[in-house]
Amino acid sequence: MRRLSDPPAIIEFGDYRILPHRRQLYANGRPIALGGRAFDVLMALIEAQGAVVSKNDMLKRVWPDRIVEESRLAGEISAVRRAFGADRELIRTVAGRGYQFTGEIRLRTSGAREREAPDIVIAAAEAPASESHQANLPLPDKPSIAVLPFQNMSGDREQDYFADGMVEEIITALSRIKWLFVVARNSSFTYKGHTVDVRRVGRELGVRYVLEGSVRKAGERVRIAGQLIDATNGAHL
Repeated sequence: MRRLSDPPAIIEFGDYRILPHRRQLYANGRPIALGGRAFDVLMALIEAQGAVVSKNDMLKRVWPDRIVEESRLAGEISAVRRAFGADRELIRTVAGRGYQFTGEIRLRTSGAREREAPDIVIAAAEAPASESHQANLPLPDKPSIAVLPFQNMSGDREQDYFADGMVEEIITALSRIKWLFVVARNSSFTYKGHTVDVRRVGRELGVRYVLEGSVRKAGERVRIAGQLIDATNGAHL
């Protein structure tokens, strides 16, 4: 069964559609504004596939390595419910336990035949590995970028953690820029370990720009190189 976070899955329920790789919620084809944390809360509930998610688990998932009061979580839950409007009951509060998503989920993937699974999940059949990135997406209406995993040039496998952490920090920093569309980590990291054409990456992730780079450590020195590329023509910016 395909995981909900595996791109290029499209999540649908009722009149709603979620593009996880774009971190965007739509209602009847129209985008709905939803803050980053609220989106993470919604995805955590959806990925539970109908199970109740405790407040503690939610806090650890949405705010890892941070101490956050439950009132902050309640505020993000309220934001999600406001986004759903009349369908606010899609997010159910289970007294003394946590929260539950009550919608019936459908997963769609390009080039893969859908089949229904029991309960609330309709899981898409796994596409062959060679077809895992075939959905070409249109560019959003604002500047867009994907940050690819940086290549570890040091020969030390443990430096992979440092390189991945560096990319995650860059993605997090860029995502704070409201006028910039940034592809989520789960989508860009599907290219880790592969030699790819950035123009193909741009088409598959629906972005104008791609940032790629490398990390090299020698002794106490670390060299980080990055290059910004226009994915429409492959030109280095």
